[in-house]
Amino acid sequence: MNLSEQLWLTAKSNPSKDAYIFQGQRVSYGEFDASVTRFASNLTRLGYRKGDHIALVSGNSPLFMIGLYGALRAGLTVIPINPTYTADEMSYILKNGDVKAVITMDVLVELFEHMDEALDVYHYFVADTGSGINLEASSLSKKMKSFTKVLGEEISEYDGPAIDSEDVGVILYTSGTTGKPKGAMLTHKNLYSNATDVADYLKISSEDRVIATLPMFHVFCLTVCLNAPVMNGGTVLIVPKFSPQEIFTIAEEYKATVFAGVPTMYNYLQQTGKEYTQTFRHMRLCISGGSSLPVSLLESFEKQFNVRISEGYGLSEASPVTAFNPLDRPRKAGSIGRNIINVENKVVDELGEELPPGEVGELIVRGPNVMKGYYKLPEETAVAIRDGWLYTGDMARVDEEGYFYIVDRKKDMVLVGGYNVYPREVEEVLYSHADITEAAVVGAPDPELGETVISFVVSRNPSLTERELMDYCSEHLAKYKRPSRIEFMSELPKNTTGKILRKNLREQLTQS
Repeated sequence: MNLSEQLWLTAKSNPSKDAYIFQGQRVSYGEFDASVTRFASNLTRLGYRKGDHIALVSGNSPLFMIGLYGALRAGLTVIPINPTYTADEMSYILKNGDVKAVITMDVLVELFEHMDEALDVYHYFVADTGSGINLEASSLSKKMKSFTKVLGEEISEYDGPAIDSEDVGVILYTSGTTGKPKGAMLTHKNLYSNATDVADYLKISSEDRVIATLPMFHVFCLTVCLNAPVMNGGTVLIVPKFSPQEIFTIAEEYKATVFAGVPTMYNYLQQTGKEYTQTFRHMRLCISGGSSLPVSLLESFEKQFNVRISEGYGLSEASPVTAFNPLDRPRKAGSIGRNIINVENKVVDELGEELPPGEVGELIVRGPNVMKGYYKLPEETAVAIRDGWLYTGDMARVDEEGYFYIVDRKKDMVLVGGYNVYPREVEEVLYSHADITEAAVVGAPDPELGETVISFVVSRNPSLTERELMDYCSEHLAKYKRPSRIEFMSELPKNTTGKILRKNLREQLTQS
């Protein structure tokens, strides 16, 4: 079984059920599945064969959903790419990923015009967004196919190629925080198992209406907000771009039952949602991932909206989910929860030996969701996957009841005078201050201590001083953990999923 087959089964059993709603337009599972089949058939008719690579460069829209499932049904390997990337960032992935075709939007055609000569792309399947761009004048006009016209073409019976569970369905390129992005190869088994296991663990059913405002090209949204609902016939509420007002409107209008977001989204919702506390009254579950959710934010959000937030953990290389706070027992604030179905997490020392509860080590993972490896990088694969275990690079601990806690990224740890300082611990203290809305901690070189702690914060109180915040930290942190400097900013740098970019803050320090 794979994602495409499960979509077909869902459409067959309940064809009139809403598969997704986009800008007020409802599309049933029967209609969704028919569009997927037409796109898959026309890919095959145009000469694309099982194993060919196709890039999906789109914002949250039906284009993404049909493009993904249609390419998978045709046996192609899909490479989702952030549509806000620069030409340099995008062209690296297109070339490294051996892409033969691109699914995209008309507003991005000019970007591809600058890259095309260096690529081996045969076709661009372009969706009309109503921008008014004259595509016939484009230098790529001979390679372009209207996505709408392709979907409108009649087809005969289409079976598609036989797909093996170990065939690569998706290649997800990591954000490249430590160098060039690496392509994590996710098999059909990886994707299907994690989608079904997440759906079962979170009890996502045909009655659920899941808000998809996280970027669909990101694995968090791809599995939790798109694939998991489709597995059990739920409805995806597609939101092109996150805005608190839009989320409140969608939640109220469609009686949304599940929302997934990153910590910065919860921060914005809480700050702007004092008049909208009842709009989440149908919400049975809020999910947080991407980075650690400050405990103070979790508790205040739950109180304000009267809804539970369950924090989980995942990474691209694991399709992505490995742990989640269970729904049938108490949620532990600050924890990423327990093993999900069919997946095992473990905390180990530098020799790979399992550590007892309470001790900090590296989190490693194994299960049917763990990637096949990195595309064209066998040595990197051998470092990441050892004896069947994926080494995550995250430092964690586990308690006596099997709840895991992420301490911090291994590479983000700050070494002060021989003592380990985990940025998250300092950030939790900063977030607990009544005036702080965002916080991030990085290490900076120090001639005496090796490294020192530097904090970046956003304050809702313009009169708050560095000295006042330093004094607050002194009340809650040991001396070696306290920031030696606190920088006030109007906003912290974030990627498209809303994750705070510590890398950018480090670069800012080197330039100052």
